[in-house]
Amino acid sequence: MNVVRDKEGDVKLFAGGAVALSLFLCFLCCPAGAQNPAIDDLKAKISDARTAQLTFADGLKHCNELTGKSFYYRLRHRVLDLEAYLHSLEDLVKAQTFNPEKRRPWNLQDAEERREEVKKQAQEDKARCELVQSLPELEKSLQQLEKDSAASEKKE
Repeated sequence: MNVVRDKEGDVKLFAGGAVALSLFLCFLCCPAGAQNPAIDDLKAKISDARTAQLTFADGLKHCNELTGKSFYYRLRHRVLDLEAYLHSLEDLVKAQTFNPEKRRPWNLQDAEERREEVKKQAQEDKARCELVQSLPELEKSLQQLEKDSAASEKKE
């Protein structure tokens, strides 16, 4: 896994090797030839869920709190309430607190940019949790589809 810091200082993990490995395993397990698009779609979702398990492992502990109204702050390993965070941004602007990212005091534009980033992050965190939580059901559905597909191929 590669570790990279984004502009907020948050640690981003890239599981390039894990993704490549899971894709490779998918192709090994799949017979060559025409595939059912539903099976391919499920395999892609399962691969995404497994990647999310690796790259968002610390945040997954807090999925019950990540409902779109809060986000996982990776730098401090904490869940922050979105509304409280937005009020804090307003306070930074009012107090003209130094913004180290922009190397100047916080202004309304900086706060609006950060507001949009954390709102997006809150939705992404919620989606990651939902995807990982759906993994057992996705795997069960895949097994059933593969079983049905194999049975229909035997009939032909």
